[in-house]
Amino acid sequence: MKKGVNIWSFPQGTTIAESIRIAKDAGFEGIELSLNETGELSLEATEQEVRDIKSQLEQADLEICGLATGLYWSYSMTSESAANRTKAMDITRKQLELAASFGVDTILVIPGAVGVDFIPDSEVVDYERAYERALECISTLSSDAKAAGVSIGIENVWNKFLLSPLELRTFIDTVNSDYVGSYFDVGNVVANGYPEQWVRILGNRIKKVHFKDYRRQAGGLHGFVDLLAGDVNYPAVVEALRAIDYNNYVIAEMIPGYTHHGEQIIYNTSRAMDAILGRGNN
Repeated sequence: MKKGVNIWSFPQGTTIAESIRIAKDAGFEGIELSLNETGELSLEATEQEVRDIKSQLEQADLEICGLATGLYWSYSMTSESAANRTKAMDITRKQLELAASFGVDTILVIPGAVGVDFIPDSEVVDYERAYERALECISTLSSDAKAAGVSIGIENVWNKFLLSPLELRTFIDTVNSDYVGSYFDVGNVVANGYPEQWVRILGNRIKKVHFKDYRRQAGGLHGFVDLLAGDVNYPAVVEALRAIDYNNYVIAEMIPGYTHHGEQIIYNTSRAMDAILGRGNN
């Protein structure tokens, strides 16, 4: 398994170039970038901008190990609004296009939501209708993914949807595409489950992995803590990943960041991941 870090882990306002420098200095092999509505690597990103970022990565000898986006919280494939659903699918297609240009094997996709507690006045959608819409959208997009040669990885998030590993497995199998799988987030399931069980049940459907840690007793968003400070049984998780022969990236997505000396979380996370993966002297 290779060691990556998500760009959201860096202090707010850190440029892609600076994030690449810090990630390399901290000992990461890859960085996961994010598609944004505006700013760096936006929906309007040009081929030249992509080339510039690729050049920065090559100079640092760092890989781009994933392409995420936070835009699915604003544009949902399960929305009552047809325009909103179409926009969400357009975002996926842009991710696929950029991922193909970067040489990324998998993009992170949130397939909609039934409800989102941490977004005020979030739309609530009937679960059964949400499932039908998400299945229709992802099934349609699977052909775009195949054409791009890039997989869609469905991330398990706090969206009150696809709540168990059995349900997510069934959803992926119903789409029935080699280019649709799981973007498995270890920390996101701890509030109501056990990540090592998810790994075993999802098996080779897992395309990419996010590392986070979570403390159940804290609850809510306050429960997310530094790696090894929470309730994730990382020895069991690593054992489960090795049992399914997972050898792609494990990518740290650290929330919340530090109030002071924000870069330090990147270095601390790198060392924690070395310990988790059994690398070097820790």
